[in-house]
Amino acid sequence: MSQTALVTGATSGIGRAIALELGKAGHEVVVHGRDALRGAATVEAITRAGGRARFIAADLTDADDVRRLAAAAGQIDVLVNNGGLSAFAPTAEFPVDRFDALFAGNVRAPFLLVAAFAPGMAERGNGSIISIGSMVGAIGLPGGAAYGGTKAALSAMTRAWAAEFSAKNVRVNLVAPGPVYTDGADSDFIKYLGSTTAMDRGAEPREIAEVVAFLASPAAGYITGATIAVDGGRTAI
Repeated sequence: MSQTALVTGATSGIGRAIALELGKAGHEVVVHGRDALRGAATVEAITRAGGRARFIAADLTDADDVRRLAAAAGQIDVLVNNGGLSAFAPTAEFPVDRFDALFAGNVRAPFLLVAAFAPGMAERGNGSIISIGSMVGAIGLPGGAAYGGTKAALSAMTRAWAAEFSAKNVRVNLVAPGPVYTDGADSDFIKYLGSTTAMDRGAEPREIAEVVAFLASPAAGYITGATIAVDGGRTAI
């Protein structure tokens, strides 16, 4: 039976890789992003590989736009909370408007989307919610207090949502990547962070996407409330 997956922030980097992977797995993919051209390119890549996809633009830092996204997406069986913002700066120099935007996009938007979709999943007795966290939600990095705080909050919400919805067969999990070589990332910084991992390297987006696709699949049917570290062993050492 075909399922529909909404992937936020799906026009580049990890989100795009997730959208492509879910498309290959047979999901109809709702591709979210802000750039219509990049959205169209992602949809084309999915359809070219034999999948089905459509694009919806929305600003995750705007609560009304997030609600519009949810309404436009329709019935969703798999929700991937990938989209959001990333910003690092010393605490004393971190602008308050940037702080507020981080929490709006990285914490409030997933909360609103889960509120919109999880009850329907529970009523149907099936669903999977996967949020993309970060190793920075579990370890301290200089300048990472605000960003790490959003990812720690997402981890806490994942556990609460698992307690709230899992009895109705809605599984809720979090994937916490380490350093990943994505579009626009500082490759030297990713290489440095990769050198701090047990595997001595950064990851490719596909390596994160494959874990997400597994969690969305029936093969992960008894996994819920988990944080899956995909960080080359960084949080283990």
